[in-house]
Amino acid sequence: MTDSIRRFSSRVDDYIKYRPTYPPAVVRLLADECRLTTDSIIADVGSGTGILSEMWLRHGSRVFGIEPNREMRAAAERLLQNYAHFASVDATAETTTLADRSVDFVTAGQAFHWFDAERARREFARILKPDGWVVLMWNERRTDTTPFLVAYEELLQTFGTDYREVNHAQIETRSINSFFAPSRFKLATFDNEQVFDLEGLQGRLQSASYTPQAGHPNHGPMLERLHVIFEQHQVHGRVTVEYDTKVYYGHVSTRDVVG
Repeated sequence: MTDSIRRFSSRVDDYIKYRPTYPPAVVRLLADECRLTTDSIIADVGSGTGILSEMWLRHGSRVFGIEPNREMRAAAERLLQNYAHFASVDATAETTTLADRSVDFVTAGQAFHWFDAERARREFARILKPDGWVVLMWNERRTDTTPFLVAYEELLQTFGTDYREVNHAQIETRSINSFFAPSRFKLATFDNEQVFDLEGLQGRLQSASYTPQAGHPNHGPMLERLHVIFEQHQVHGRVTVEYDTKVYYGHVSTRDVVG
């Protein structure tokens, strides 16, 4: 399996253009239940190109974007350069380099499944202020609610290089309970979607780290199949990718944390 830090390096442009954002309802949820305010300090871990970081910045919070991938971190620095409260940090979830008890929230969007969960839990507990929150989020693509989504999932199963191994839906079931234990956590789910023309759908497909890239023998056949699927299911030149945005939020135990 490709190094988890480097596997998105060649996909940054497609990631910026075609990955989904998160529903505004997430901000309202955390404001209502977790005391998220414009004064909150957030460590957005595995921040990538800054999709989730920008949502917090627009809310007015101060954000440390923790990202070890050079290309993705550089993209975030460029895209978020006008936000005075953004700081880009070359670090990992397991070693953030932030000070003890320095942040109100640790967030991770589409990233937790790449972490060493136990080491990350200890690090999050170290940098969080007392009663700080961990928020783990995914835009989980629906696979069977429309004929188009069924066909798209079949394409990924056929052509994905390591799709089954890195599918976060498999990982979160095993990890979330043990990560928060013995503390409790809550799960909130929101509807989300993207509407694409053919170019956009192709970009969305190629933003995924488990799809073959140009030069791979399956790249051409994959795109040919994608074009067929699009023509079969498009309505007025568009198809819709539906998601369940899942938000896991709670406190992490300070067991084994020194300091």
